Formats: sequence, structure tokens, C-alpha cells
Amino acid sequence: MSATRASAKKRVSESNNSKSESRKRVSVDDDFDADISNDIKGIMSALKQIKEKAQKDGQKKNEETISSVASDIKSNLDGLKSKLEKERQNFAKALSKSSKECENLLKNETAKFQAVYDSFCKEKTTHLQALKDVFDKYEEEKERLISRYEQLSEEEGEEHFI
Repeated sequence: MSATRASAKKRVSESNNSKSESRKRVSVDDDFDADISNDIKGIMSALKQIKEKAQKDGQKKNEETISSVASDIKSNLDGLKSKLEKERQNFAKALSKSSKECENLLKNETAKFQAVYDSFCKEKTTHLQALKDVFDKYEEEKERLISRYEQLSEEEGEEHFI
């Protein structure tokens, strides 16, 4: 019996060892699983932080890009405003110069027209006076002829009576 007992003790001892190892394994596995779980949680947290930082960096980059583009647009608009103002001033100067030239040409043409008009008025007056003189001479000649006709008629009438 002692061999049986020894064998049984050995089996119990092995069984206890196996249970102990199994518990150790389960404990180690549980510890290992807990460590892995904690590590995974840490990694996930780190990845989440990296993602948030990347999003913030992306947002900052987008904001910087938008700011840069807005600055470029503002600069271009300012340049265009300046160019437009210069062109407007040049146009105003050219228009003013053209207006003065037109005004001078109009004054010259007005002076020429006035000279032609004055000449026309003088010639008209001269021609009207000449026409009046012709009519006056006509009237004088007509009166003279009527008077002569009457005189001749009287002389003829006297001759008939003689």
C-alpha cells in the first residue's frame, strides 16, 4: 500500500502541481491579457492623440492656406485698384486734354464763323444798298421818262394844233 499511497501522493502532488501551474498560467495569461489590454488602450489613446494632433495640424495648415490665399487675393485686389485708379486718372487727363482741344477748336471755328458772318452781313448790306440805288435810279429814270413823255406829248399836241 505504501506504493499505492506513494503513487497516489505522487498523482495528487502532480495534480496539485498541474493545478498550480494552470493557475499560474491563468494568472500569467490574465496578467498578460491585462497588460496587453492596457498596452492596446495606451496605443489607441496615443493613436487618438496623434489623429487629433494631425487634424489640428491639418486645420492649422488649412487656415494658413486660406489666410495665404486671402492675402494673395487682397494683394491682387489692391494692385487692381491701384491700376484702375491710375488708368482712371490717365483717362481723366486725356479727357481733359481732349476737351480743351475741342474747346480751342470750337473757339477757332466760332471766330472763323463770326468773321464769315460779319463779311456776309457787310456784303449783304452792300448788295442791298446797291439794289436800293438801282431802284432809286430806276424810279428817277422812270420819272424822267414820264416827264419827257409828257413833254413830248404836249409838244406833239401843240404841233397838231398848229
